[in-house]
Amino acid sequence: MKLVPTNKLIFWFGLVFLPVSVLIALVPTATGPGIGLAILLVTAVIGDAVISKGRLTGIQVTTPEVVRLSVGREGDLSLSIENEDLIVKRLRLGLAFPRELYSPYHDRLADLPAASSASRVVWPFKALKQGQFLLQTCYLETASRFGFWSLRRAQRIHSEIRVYPELLRERKRLSGLFLKRGIGIHTQRQVGKGREFEQLREYLPGDSYEDIHWKATARRGLPITKVYQIERTQQIYVIVDGSRLSARNSDSLGLNSIPASSEADNYTTIMERFTTAALVMGLAADRQGDMFGLLAFDDQVRKFVRAKNGRAHYDVCRDALYTLQARSVTPDFGELFSFVATKIRRRALLIILTNLDDPVLAENFTAHIDLISRRHLVLVNMLKPAVVKPIFSDPSVNTVDDIYTQLGGHLLWRHFREIEKSLQRRGIGFYLLENENLCSDLVSKYLSVKRRQIL
Repeated sequence: MKLVPTNKLIFWFGLVFLPVSVLIALVPTATGPGIGLAILLVTAVIGDAVISKGRLTGIQVTTPEVVRLSVGREGDLSLSIENEDLIVKRLRLGLAFPRELYSPYHDRLADLPAASSASRVVWPFKALKQGQFLLQTCYLETASRFGFWSLRRAQRIHSEIRVYPELLRERKRLSGLFLKRGIGIHTQRQVGKGREFEQLREYLPGDSYEDIHWKATARRGLPITKVYQIERTQQIYVIVDGSRLSARNSDSLGLNSIPASSEADNYTTIMERFTTAALVMGLAADRQGDMFGLLAFDDQVRKFVRAKNGRAHYDVCRDALYTLQARSVTPDFGELFSFVATKIRRRALLIILTNLDDPVLAENFTAHIDLISRRHLVLVNMLKPAVVKPIFSDPSVNTVDDIYTQLGGHLLWRHFREIEKSLQRRGIGFYLLENENLCSDLVSKYLSVKRRQIL
């Protein structure tokens, strides 16, 4: 418990002590009454502190254990106040929100009802950054019996605020391309007869010679044909790079071609864009009936969720992604691909979200990708910096600085072209995606792979 003097106490001390001091100096015979008046005020102040010392003892504040919301969305934190003694009529509350959570209020005043011991205060706030945040202390303040003191106490609370990536804006962008009647992603038509073996049957006129099972034909003494079906359930893995290059702001290098539309956009890192894209891919895969898994790495594998489907599995993936933050380390692609080769045995579509604008990292990536490229179908994706373009493609060059900027962009463009050609020889796709179209482009490439049965 802490006592803090109020303005009322300062006012009364000034009102009593200053005139008494002047009166004693001018009229010595008034010394006795003046001192008595001062002693009376001091006694009242001390007595107020003594009788009010336990006013906050019977007050307990509880908060919900878990609060969930999305980046850029407004939420409410409900504080339940239990006033057992019904003594305190007005209570001042304070919460120390982290800087990633914005609240228009630094403190709240609560008028406690006289007829009930339970009351409730709603504290609005807004999430600016995804992640897991803890509120562990609530500060209480109330006035003493006569108002000379403010009584303050800190109470331990435990409230976990989970801020998930904002998917609503990305789903709206996808709706025009992939939604049917505004509800869900409809199943894509697949080209071809299918590649998953179903059964053997006797040869019928018109069957292709390529489908004849020669061993079964020799064993039975008559032509036997293999029958295939379209593979409905496939494994899709999104691999997220959480190393040092992913810690950059998504628009710090001109990755955004549109201005920030909200306060949350100013806090968006490349890592957060990757996690949003991974969750959107999870939704798309679930609508298509495929199994979705994810893997997050930096200098080692941090998260691995094996591919499954269903709402419960999607919640597991979401909880694994929203706490991820980029770390200031260099990615270890050798460790990553060794882990993938060991843990993912069945052929799967691997969508890698990484940053290869560092030539050393690009060389390390291409040197180890052969560990998985022969077994799995790999699509490598990264956000395209705005300066990446061939020279002489931009007519708005007016200054010397513009010339050097264009030259730097051309060198980056040539670097990415070399990576693309190197990966294409291994049967790997490499794509530079615009920041605002990241999710829709990834889903488009996934649906194209599924439609053409490349996997």
